[in-house]
Amino acid sequence: MIKNYIKIAWRNISKNKGYSTINIIGLAIGLACCLLIAIYVQNELSYDKYHVNKDRIYRIVHDYKDISSTEQHQIWGNGPIGEAIKADFPEIEKVVQFSGQTSILLKQGDKRFQEENVFFMDSTAFDVFSWKVLAGDPHTALKNAYSVVLTESTAKKYFGDQNPIGKTLEGGLAAGRADAGLYTVTAVMADVPANSHFTFDALLSMSTFRNARPDVFNKEGWDYVDFYTYFLASKDFDPVKFDQKIPEFLKRNLPTNENPNAKYNFHIEPLLQAYMHSSADRQPGTNGSYQNLYIFSIIGGFILLIACVNFMNLATSRSMERAKEVGVRKTIGASKSNLIFQFMSESLVLVFVSSILAILLVMAFLPFLETFSGKHLNYSSLKDGTTWAIFLFTTIFTGLLAASYPALILANFNPITVLKGSYSNSKGGILLRRVLVVFQFCLSIALIAGTVVVFSQLDQLQHRDLGFQKDQRLVIDYNFDDKVNNNLEAIKSTLAKDKDVLSVTASRTVPGTFFPNAGTEIMSANGTMSQFAPFLYEVDVDFIPNIGLQMAAGRAYSRDFPADTVHSLVINESAAKQWGYSNPQDIIGKQFRQWGREGTVIGVVKDFNYLSLHRKIEPLALRLEPSSSRYLTLNIQHVNQPETVARIGKLWNELVPNRPFLYSFLDDNFNRQYEADFNFRRLFTAFSGLALFIACLGLLGLVTYTAQQRTKEIGVRKVLGASIYNLILLLSSDFIKLLAVALLIATPLSWMAMKKWLDNFAYHIEPQWWMFVFAGFATIIIALVTVSFQTLKAAKANPVDSLRDE
Repeated sequence: MIKNYIKIAWRNISKNKGYSTINIIGLAIGLACCLLIAIYVQNELSYDKYHVNKDRIYRIVHDYKDISSTEQHQIWGNGPIGEAIKADFPEIEKVVQFSGQTSILLKQGDKRFQEENVFFMDSTAFDVFSWKVLAGDPHTALKNAYSVVLTESTAKKYFGDQNPIGKTLEGGLAAGRADAGLYTVTAVMADVPANSHFTFDALLSMSTFRNARPDVFNKEGWDYVDFYTYFLASKDFDPVKFDQKIPEFLKRNLPTNENPNAKYNFHIEPLLQAYMHSSADRQPGTNGSYQNLYIFSIIGGFILLIACVNFMNLATSRSMERAKEVGVRKTIGASKSNLIFQFMSESLVLVFVSSILAILLVMAFLPFLETFSGKHLNYSSLKDGTTWAIFLFTTIFTGLLAASYPALILANFNPITVLKGSYSNSKGGILLRRVLVVFQFCLSIALIAGTVVVFSQLDQLQHRDLGFQKDQRLVIDYNFDDKVNNNLEAIKSTLAKDKDVLSVTASRTVPGTFFPNAGTEIMSANGTMSQFAPFLYEVDVDFIPNIGLQMAAGRAYSRDFPADTVHSLVINESAAKQWGYSNPQDIIGKQFRQWGREGTVIGVVKDFNYLSLHRKIEPLALRLEPSSSRYLTLNIQHVNQPETVARIGKLWNELVPNRPFLYSFLDDNFNRQYEADFNFRRLFTAFSGLALFIACLGLLGLVTYTAQQRTKEIGVRKVLGASIYNLILLLSSDFIKLLAVALLIATPLSWMAMKKWLDNFAYHIEPQWWMFVFAGFATIIIALVTVSFQTLKAAKANPVDSLRDE
C-alpha cells in the first residue's frame, strides 16, 4: 500500500504541474530559509564552545560607582587583581591576563606591516584557552620578555613556508613604548576560530609589558586600567560562594588611599556568556545580539508558516477534484485512517522533493549569507549534526502541519454525497482559506513595514548631524611613532602646504576609534573638588576647529595662550552637567586636576556624537597633549580626491620613510561602528523579500484556481456585457479586501515590534503612520501585479469555450 500511495502521489504531482511547482518552490524556499537561519543561529550560539574547559573559564567584570551612584561595568580593568585572586582563592587554578588591543609595526627584512589585532598576554594563556599550537612549546612560548606567538596566517605573511621558530621580528619603532624591541618567534598557532568573542593575529609576552611598567601591577596600581583578567576554576568551583568572598577580598587588597568619591567592586562572568549575554563595556572583541537571533528565528518561522499556509490553502481549495476519488475509495472499503495516511504520504513526497531542492538552494546561497551577515560561514557548517537534526525535524513537522488539515478534510467526505455530485466547498473551508490568506499577508506587511523602519533608522545613522564634521577628513595612522610626534609641527606645516589641504590636526583619538578614561577632579557646583572619570581625547591645538566642534562656553585651545599646554582643560556639555553645572558658562574658570596637571577649565564644547548613536553622549575631556598623538587628520577639499590622496601619500613617504602610509576617511571610521546594524538590515531585507515572494506564490495559485472554478461565471458575465475591467475587479476584489484586513491587523503589531527594536538606539526615529501605509500599499501592488496576468487571461478568455457543454 505504501508503494501504491507513493505512486499515486507522484501521479498527482505530475498531473498538476502548476499546483505542484508552486507548492514545491514555496516549501523549498521556506525550508532553505529556515536552514540558512539555523546555520546562522548555530554559529552565533557556538562562540567559545571549542575550549576544552569552557564551563570552568570565567572573567572579571569591574564595577565602578561614582558619587551620583551611577554604576558602570567594564571588562577592561586593573592589573593587580590577577595576582591577588590567584593568591587568595585556592579554587582558582590558573589566571591569564592580557592587555587592551595593541597596534604594532612589525618588520622582517623588507616586509613591514602594522598589525592592529595584537595583545600582550600571560604565559598561562594556553593552559586556560584551547588554542591549537602548531609549533613551539605552548607552556613556555610567552614566558620570556620579547617573545611573540604568531598565528599561522601571520607567520606566512612574514616568513612564507620557512620555519619561523627562533627567527626575530623588529617591533615598535617608538622609543619608550612597551612594545618597542626585537621579538623572537617562540611558537606558531592555528588561526583563532572565527567563533571566538575576541581574536588576534599575534601575541606578545606580558612579561615584556611587566618589565616596562612594573608599577601598574603592584598593590598601588588598582587605578591603572589596561587589562583583561580571565581564570580557570577548579571542577568543584561554586560561583555563588566565590561572590560571597569578594567584599572581604577587596578589604584586604584595595589600597588604603582608595578614592572616597567612587566605589570599586567586581563580579565574575562565565566565558560562555561573553559573546551573547554580556552587557559590560570595553569588551576585548565584538558582541552578538540575542535580540537579532530572536528576530531572525521568528522570520524563519514566519517564512515556513507562509509556505505551509500556501500548501493548506491550495490543498483545501482543490479538494473538489479529489472528492470523487475519496468517495470511490471509501465505497470499496478504505478506512478514514487509510485515507489520512494516503494524503499524508502525498504531502511528505512533496516535502521530500522540496527538501532536496532546499539543500541545493542552501549550498548555492550560503556564500551570500556569509557576505550579508559578515560572519565566517562556509560549507563546513553543513556538517554540524545539530543543524541537520533541526532541518530534519523542521522538514517532517512542515509536512505533517501542511498536510494535516487537508488530509482530515478529504478523509471526512461523505461518499454518497460526493458520488452524487452534490458536494461543494463548505463555508468553513472558505473561511479558513480567507483567514490563512489574511495571516500570510499580516506577516508580509509586518516584514515590509519593519524593513522600512530599519532603512529609515540606519539612514539617520548616516545622515544625522553629529555635532562635528566627518566628511572630507583624511586620517593618517602613524601609531604614536616618536619620530612623527617629535617633529609634529614641522610635518603638519609641510602637509598643510598642499593646495587641497585646508587644515591639519594631531590627536590620540578620532571619532570611531579607541579612547581611554581619565580620573579628573573639578570643583563642583557645591564648591568641593569632585572626581569622575570622563572619557578622554588627547588633542593638539588645532583639533577643535579642524573637525568643526562648536563652543558652548569659553574658548578653545589657542597658541596665543602658552599656559594652555599645562594649565587648561576643555570639556563637553555632558561633563559640565556631571559636575553639576546646567549652564556651561558657570564651569569656566573652575579648578581641575587631571593626571598630574592642574589649572582651570577654559572652555566647554557643545555635545557631539563621538560615540555610536546606540549610546547617549557621555562626559568627555579634551586634554591638550599633542605628544601622545597617534593620528593626523587632514581636512581636504572634495575636488580631485584620489589625486590629493596619492600626492599626500608620496609626500608622507618622503617625510616619514620609516612608516607606511596608512590612511582612512573619518566618516568610514565612524560608520564602522554600525557594521552589525547594516548586516542586520541586509539579512532582514532579504528574508522579508523571500517571505513576500512565497506569499505571492500562494496567492498566484489561489487566483489561478479561483479563475478555473469560475470559468462559466466569467463566460456568462462576458456574454451579458461585462468589461475586462469589471471581470478583473471581480476576481481581485476578494483578495484586496483580505489584504486591507491584514493591514489593519499588522500595523499595530509591527509598530510595537519595531518600537522595541528602536529602543536599542539612544537616538532613534519614531515609527510614522506612512511607513505602515506604504507597507500595506506595497503589498497590495505586489499582489495585484502577481495576480494581474492570470486575471487578465481569464477575463480575455473566449466565453464560447467556457460555456460549451462538457
